[in-house]
Amino acid sequence: MEGKNDEQSHILVLFYPVQGHMNPMLQFSKRLAAKGQKVTMVSTTPASKTMKPGSFRRNLNIEIISDGSEQTPQGSSESLEKSVQRCETEIPKSLNQLIKNIKNNSEENGKYPLKFLVYHYSMPWAFNIAREHGIDAGPFYTTPASVKTICYQYHKGILKLPLENPTTKLPSLPPLQLEDLPSFLSDPNTDPAFIKLAMRQFTNLSEVRWIFHSTFEKLEHEVLEWMANQNLPVKAIGPTVPSMYLDNRLEDDKDYGLNLFEPNVEICMNWLDSKEAGSVVYASFGSLANLTQEQFEELAWGLCNSNHSFLWVVRESEKEKLPANFEGQIAEKGLVVTWCKQLQVLSHKAVGCFLTHCGWNSALEALSLGVPMVGMPHQADHPTVAKYVKDVWKVGVRVKVNEGSVMKEEISACIKKVMDKDEGKEFRNAALVWKELAREAMEMGGSSDKNIEEFLSKIKST
Repeated sequence: MEGKNDEQSHILVLFYPVQGHMNPMLQFSKRLAAKGQKVTMVSTTPASKTMKPGSFRRNLNIEIISDGSEQTPQGSSESLEKSVQRCETEIPKSLNQLIKNIKNNSEENGKYPLKFLVYHYSMPWAFNIAREHGIDAGPFYTTPASVKTICYQYHKGILKLPLENPTTKLPSLPPLQLEDLPSFLSDPNTDPAFIKLAMRQFTNLSEVRWIFHSTFEKLEHEVLEWMANQNLPVKAIGPTVPSMYLDNRLEDDKDYGLNLFEPNVEICMNWLDSKEAGSVVYASFGSLANLTQEQFEELAWGLCNSNHSFLWVVRESEKEKLPANFEGQIAEKGLVVTWCKQLQVLSHKAVGCFLTHCGWNSALEALSLGVPMVGMPHQADHPTVAKYVKDVWKVGVRVKVNEGSVMKEEISACIKKVMDKDEGKEFRNAALVWKELAREAMEMGGSSDKNIEEFLSKIKST
């Protein structure tokens, strides 16, 4: 069990209601609560169907506030700009009222003073709201520190696009080609609204005193050190993975505990139990990736032709893209499910490789559990994560893109390389090293644990 601090403060944690962004903020909330703080996790209307207000576990509660989306007619589409505009109008109203209610209750009860608001980095306006109520606040980054650094250097004009040379060298980062940049920078004309949104994270960043990163110091040491030298008060507090898979200091912390999709747990585990150690390729592209029909079919036959057993997560909304009678044809070799508990799968002895879109949560989970990867990046920060998987952390390979698609032959070849007894040994060894370093960061006195303790010590004194 985690030790308790002498004085309880009340901390709000404002989520962005997407699975891959909620999970790390939830795990940070658990760590704070385990150290004796009262924590209220705040999410918005889209998550209300799966997140119920009230007690989650000791010292940890959930509140759902309105973002105005319930007033949007069902079936109507909304542009990114309209969605952002709505959220920035409606969420502050709800958040203001919630903070007022909490402060009034704490004043009446004489305990649990509200001290801090942790907010998703895409909501910089939350900092101003907190300050209006006399409390401090800081952003939580659910993306790699390396990606935040690339965006920061673009924002400051250090990174200039288009690239003048095939390879560019930026402070604290490995040599980068255009394909290694976040997708919204590698082709900025495709989604100018997203770039505008991404750059807004720096609106008031110079005013904050705490910047939390879902990473750990040894994993991204160079970029974390560089950001600190830019007077950015960064604190690595991860990996944000349930404690059972790291330091085992949080009681019964075996899962994130919030699922926007229904996992097929029993089917997955029974199937994996029937396989030999290290024989299975696990493939998943997260909760948001939307592959083209052509790419989906190449992926399907790439997995099939790898000659390895595979467990593939295909969301219900994507199943229509599977080749005709595919599940029937691969019955002896593969299993297709609509969702699973990824940590349970990655930690299973049968899994020898993770074919991933390189979402940051997925990469951190694989690193924390010592699983080599085949990176098949899709969008946003995925290309940069894939670059680190292959060239910096050296825990796997990255597929090569051919005219916008990845062919089945390339997918099969990459899987075979990582799964091979001899050729894949270096990836397995590197993955085990990172697994140990991840555990060390979260242990008592580890780098991330000390950063969390420092944060709590400082806010108690304010």
